[in-house]
Amino acid sequence: MPEHVEVRLPDDVCLHVEATGPADAEVTVVLLHGWTLDGRAWHRQLADLRERFDGAVRVVTYDARGHGRSSCMALPTATLAQLGDDLAAVLDEVAPDGRVVLAGHSMGGMTIMEYAHRHPEHFAARAAGLVFVSTTAEGHTHTAYGLSPRIARLIRLAETTGAGVLARCGSWRPPRALLRALRPSIRWMLFGDRCDPHDIRLVTSAVARASLRSIGGFRASIGAQHRLDTLARLAHLPAAALVGDRDRLTPPPCAESIAAVLPATELTVCPGAGHMLMMERPAEVNAALGGVLRQVLADARSAAPTTTRKG
Repeated sequence: MPEHVEVRLPDDVCLHVEATGPADAEVTVVLLHGWTLDGRAWHRQLADLRERFDGAVRVVTYDARGHGRSSCMALPTATLAQLGDDLAAVLDEVAPDGRVVLAGHSMGGMTIMEYAHRHPEHFAARAAGLVFVSTTAEGHTHTAYGLSPRIARLIRLAETTGAGVLARCGSWRPPRALLRALRPSIRWMLFGDRCDPHDIRLVTSAVARASLRSIGGFRASIGAQHRLDTLARLAHLPAAALVGDRDRLTPPPCAESIAAVLPATELTVCPGAGHMLMMERPAEVNAALGGVLRQVLADARSAAPTTTRKG
């Protein structure tokens, strides 16, 4: 059973954190979810990591501020910069020692970049591997929703205007009846050619638990972030990037630009898949995460001091 931890941040926001595996494991894997989702998005990766690396790794997931079972926050802190600070605080609290592999989906990947940008020494001391799933380092530069540029601009205008309204709605949650009505739109936006009914129910459930302030408040920061320069300084780390070729939010050029500044990155483009790769293509995500993790474990073991006996 997972260990449940509540991490209280300096601004009194409480983050819901779950951890499995030994506290003294060789490596800790931290899985960061996307915008409007929660830690449950990684459930297939959690099961795979437990099966393949049982005892060798500790796995941590947590709900970002304003999401899932974490508490809401003041509107000025609904930023990627704050999420980068939150990640540093979570590491200090639940994984204060040892090497860390960071895997982020969408906003979670952007959180990793912000952590590296804002806390470079902390990051350098802890991060040993990176996995970027359906994310971007260029804000909404490549986001066209799979539509013509003119229609995409209109949708973005409507989206950003609506986000400003939602951001002022505080800790209220979206009405479940409304989300049920919007399920076809959610399915179109987030999934590719195929969608398991369980997955769309899980995603809708996660959105229902996100505060309206977080749904609206993070939009501006997500659209404006540009961190390719930060990523370029991380080229020494083992890394992987994955994207679906039907992703309407972070299409393939987003992953390609990440791979371009991280030349050793293994880039995987999943045909027919959309934005929710952990659910749509779990085998590919599991393989990429496992590949980075095995390399980090091998590096850790080769660097471990050995003792020799004198005859």
